[in-house]
Amino acid sequence: MGTPCHFALFELQPSFRLDLEQLATRYRELARGVHPDRFADASEREQRLALEQSASLNEAYQTLKSPPKRARYLLAMGGRELPLEVTVHDPEFLLQQMELREELEDLQDSADLAGIAVFNRRLKVAQDELNESFAACWDDAAQREQAERLMRRMQFLDKLTYEVRQLEERLDD
Repeated sequence: MGTPCHFALFELQPSFRLDLEQLATRYRELARGVHPDRFADASEREQRLALEQSASLNEAYQTLKSPPKRARYLLAMGGRELPLEVTVHDPEFLLQQMELREELEDLQDSADLAGIAVFNRRLKVAQDELNESFAACWDDAAQREQAERLMRRMQFLDKLTYEVRQLEERLDD
């Protein structure tokens, strides 16, 4: 048997809706158990195993903590091969992406911190709405394609949010 499913690692049922505080608490408990310091006097094999378990745990936590990554993971668990980069046949969303990018460029050019904060809040609302939509349709096999479409939108907004954070940091310096 290969590595256990990320959800099983945290003793959770596979679900898009997760209690992130509970996840974080469980992560800290498990991380203490496999922390390399605890194996300082152990054999080389035990040290290596602890390091591998620690890395797996970390990867599982990073995946489940992030809604787009969790969505992607759930879809992959369902046996869907999901290419990382894919052409999105979603003209409405492509238009929205272009508009958001242009708006962000304008905010960057004008170094408008207040405008960036407003933009960021709008992104957060859009992300929350996507998360809700995904949660509503991910486990319905009939809506699998819609779930994939939503997951790709989530990935885009996640990347855009990261770019906004970087811009804010640059402007704060």
